[in-house]
Amino acid sequence: MSAKQVAGGHKAAINNDNVPQESKEHSKQVVDEIEGSGEVEAESAEDNNTKNENNVIGGHKATLNNPRVGEEAKEHSRQVLSEHGVEVEN
Repeated sequence: MSAKQVAGGHKAAINNDNVPQESKEHSKQVVDEIEGSGEVEAESAEDNNTKNENNVIGGHKATLNNPRVGEEAKEHSRQVLSEHGVEVEN
């Protein structure tokens, strides 16, 4: 397992409401050590925003292809995709 994967797991634990505070503190220490070692660069806010935007776009594309989703939800997804500059077929 790479240092990046280990850091990712600890970052997930830090943001999980079901993880005890003591464990979150340990995970924070591990992430700080990994990032401080230079093995993994700290992610910038821009990296996180790009990942999030890609996840949003992917979710809305999935909505359009899901036959169990209503037309109102699909129209909302078309609108969001359009706002993100993604062309979709109607």
